[in-house]
Order: sequence, then C-alpha cells, then structure tokens
Amino acid sequence: MRTAHRDRQRAQIVLAIDEGASNAATARLVGVCVDTVRKWRARFSLKRLGGLRDNTRTGRPTQLPAGHRAEVTALACALPVTSGVPLARWSVPDIARQVSEQTQVSVSSSTVSRWLKEDALKPWQHHSWISVRDPDFAAKAARVLDLYAGRWKGRRLRQGDYVISADEKTSIQARCRCHPTLPPGRARAMRVQHDYERGGALAYLAAWDVHRGQVIGRCEPTTGIEPFERLVEQVMNSQPYASARRVFWIVDNGSSHRGQASVDRLRRAWPNAHLVHTPIHASWLNQIEIFFSIVQRKVVTPNDFTDLHQIRERLTAFENHYNTLATPFAWRYTKTHLSELLKRLEDHHAAA
Repeated sequence: MRTAHRDRQRAQIVLAIDEGASNAATARLVGVCVDTVRKWRARFSLKRLGGLRDNTRTGRPTQLPAGHRAEVTALACALPVTSGVPLARWSVPDIARQVSEQTQVSVSSSTVSRWLKEDALKPWQHHSWISVRDPDFAAKAARVLDLYAGRWKGRRLRQGDYVISADEKTSIQARCRCHPTLPPGRARAMRVQHDYERGGALAYLAAWDVHRGQVIGRCEPTTGIEPFERLVEQVMNSQPYASARRVFWIVDNGSSHRGQASVDRLRRAWPNAHLVHTPIHASWLNQIEIFFSIVQRKVVTPNDFTDLHQIRERLTAFENHYNTLATPFAWRYTKTHLSELLKRLEDHHAAA
C-alpha cells in the first residue's frame, strides 16, 4: 500500500529538521512554504508522531440515515434483476438512483462511489468462468501437458517424434474501408475509417510445432473435415514430418476433428500420426491459440483488407516472417498446476 502524499511530506519535514536544516531550507527541499514547515515542526515537537496526524474535523454532519450505506452495499452485491431493474450490471449512477427511489432520500453518485470504494466493491465489473464438464478432464489434460513436457505414456519422446498443436481461426473478414487508412503521425494515432464494405470471409487453419517453434498454415473458404484434412496433408507431406517416427496432433473438440472417428480417420491416412484431444471446453490448453492471438493483434486488427486475396497474401507473408523469428512458447503450466486446480475445484464443490 502506498503512503499518502501528505504523510510523506510531513515525514520529510521532520527528517530535514532533525538533520539540522533551517525552516527556509526545509521548505525549499520539500517544496512547501515556510509556514507549513513551522506548523509541522511545532506539532511534532509537542506531540511527536501523533502530532503529524490530521486533527479531527467536525465538518457538516451527515444528512443520510445510517441504513442507506447498507442499502447501497446490498444493491452492489445483488444482480439488478432481483430489484426489478432491466440492467445486466450496476453502475454508480444506477445504484444512486435506485437507492433514492427505494428510500425517498437523495443519495449522490459521489457518495455511492466513495462507499463502494471503501468496501472494495465494483459491481460494474464481471469475470466469466466455466465448469469442468469433461469426466476425463484430468486424464486428457495430463496427456497434453505431458506432450508439452516431451513425454508420452510415461516415456521421454525420442528423436523423430514431433508435437503439433492445430486449430482453425474462423471468419476472418475482408473489410474494405471507404477511405484509406492514415498512418500515425506526430501526436496522432493511426486513423481507420469506421465505414467499410464487406468483401467476404475465410478461415485460417494452422499447425504449430510445439518444440521447434514453427507454424504451417493455409486459408480455406470455410472450416470442416475436408479443410482440416488438407492442412494435415500439407504438414505430413513436408519435412521433417513426412519421415517422422511419430507426429502427435493436439486438437480441441471442434466439429472438424471431433471424437474417435477423427482419430481413426487420421491414423488410416497417416499411420505415424496420433490425434490427441484436449478436454471439452479447454482450448486454453492448445498452444495454437497463442499463435492465433498474435495473428489477431499483428495482422487482423485493425481489419483493412480490400478482398480475400489480400488476406491470404498477408497471412502467408506474416507466417513466413514469423517463422524467421519464432521460438517455442515458454509454456509453464504443468501437471502440478493442473492437480492444484482440480483440488481447488474439489474443495469448492465440497463446501458448496
């Protein structure tokens, strides 16, 4: 917790005086007037540390009944719908207005804001979460984390074993702006025209080599089993995967590669390929999502493409550029962290 500025200032005055500085020199050093130095010097001399605190101020007596703060806290800790208010979440003015209607006493937004701040309540914020629904979550997640750590079924991966993380980034739109984008200038950010014409959308499929730090991708009109199989074919026909001993493909449970049928389909086409699914609703375990977030920040945003051909060219160029600089992601989430997460969830459900 940071010390209040006034407390630091008063401490500086006392320390400077203690070192023999004059009132005038102390005032210059601290950046206050001489009268201020005299005031706190005298109070410290009289009451020591207690003299550096503010005196109790009477001020104007409160005009609000004591129960109003409790009303504000209760509203902030409840969803608006429970009060019959058609809002998804509260704002400070909303709470002030609702309390005033309920109590027939006007409460200002600044008062509500101060009370919420003192109670560390921020009802306008929200966090999303999802329950673990896959009955085999622990086993599936452990397999993925083992592959990231270079292990499979308790044994170290050998030379000629590769781990691929793959998925699809859907609906990358071509938005042709009605006016050209202006580059940034002095004291001016890049300017992108809000209005645009739609030029269609495509999907970007990519395979990330977890331990080599390289990516192979392709653009398709849409996602599906056949587009994903074309990505697999593109990767498996290139080196070093064409002559690899084993290639492990980590994928989520999207329709393009869902279930045992996808495992069998891949194995029939490529005997050295092994499809490994992440748990349901656990795409965060798939490293390709990190690469897609980089694509979103560095390539797609802001979206200013004249047509789909320009998107394909940009993604291909970025892929080549990225492969010259890329290194494996510093993945730190291990099976130890997984065990701790599952233990916390177990304890939470037991206490519920």
